[in-house]
Amino acid sequence: MGNVGTMDIAVLGMGHMGRALAGRLLDGSHEVRIWNRTPGRAPDLVERGATEVASPTEAAGGAEVVVTSLTDDAAVLEVLSPGDSVLGGVGPHAAVVDCSTVSPKTSRRLAALYDRRFVAAPILGAPSAVTSGQSTMLLGGPASLLDRLEPVWSAVTGKTVRCGDDPGRATVVKLMGNFLLLAGIATLAEVVATGQAAGLDDEFLSTFLGAAPLVAPALSNRLEAVVSRDPAGWFPTPLGAKDMGLLLDLAGSLDLGLPLAEAVRDRYRTAVEQGLEQADIAGVIELYPR
Repeated sequence: MGNVGTMDIAVLGMGHMGRALAGRLLDGSHEVRIWNRTPGRAPDLVERGATEVASPTEAAGGAEVVVTSLTDDAAVLEVLSPGDSVLGGVGPHAAVVDCSTVSPKTSRRLAALYDRRFVAAPILGAPSAVTSGQSTMLLGGPASLLDRLEPVWSAVTGKTVRCGDDPGRATVVKLMGNFLLLAGIATLAEVVATGQAAGLDDEFLSTFLGAAPLVAPALSNRLEAVVSRDPAGWFPTPLGAKDMGLLLDLAGSLDLGLPLAEAVRDRYRTAVEQGLEQADIAGVIELYPR
């Protein structure tokens, strides 16, 4: 048990987002254990006081809260429901918080498994926004549990959106948000490609699009990457394709046709097929000749 106002927390998954989450929790004076499939990914967190352990079970042992930030549905289910049972080490009163971008079906499956001790908490914002405390957490789960976990939310960000008792609602909202982001990046790439093909120089494009109210604020942090065709970043194109696939699976379950979403998904799939699997989602600009 941590000090008054702090909690013992396990963070599973040391990708960009998981490391940012663990860092914020350490800043909030929580006791943090970390695990990653490939060890040694977060030496800076260990230096700051986190304890790295060898397995999810070891991380969960004694934790009041188990937080996951993993790649996809398969990874989340493998860690949190091995053999269709609860993760070993998770105590009977411990809460499980999944910050991954997964399907509503997966969130609801885990909620049933953990019997009202589960929260879906996907995040709107880049890891840098998490680090600076400017991200938004979308919370889906029992209100009493969300209240109990307030020390976690307040350590990560001052901005939360409660999406209701059903954890699947939070993941629906996350997929909606990612659709807006991914469609916006794909559109911005075609706008920039058009301008470059027409002979507009990069400085002009950056200045004009940076000042234009037509470019959504959430896209502004990738404007320079698109204009300069710099593929570096934290959100790789395969994950963009994956998230659009999740949205379309959801739409299919609702008998809803989304032709624009299909086109956006196909752009990111094409980027992967053309060797841009390591590029950030801004890398879809490379599908167009300069």
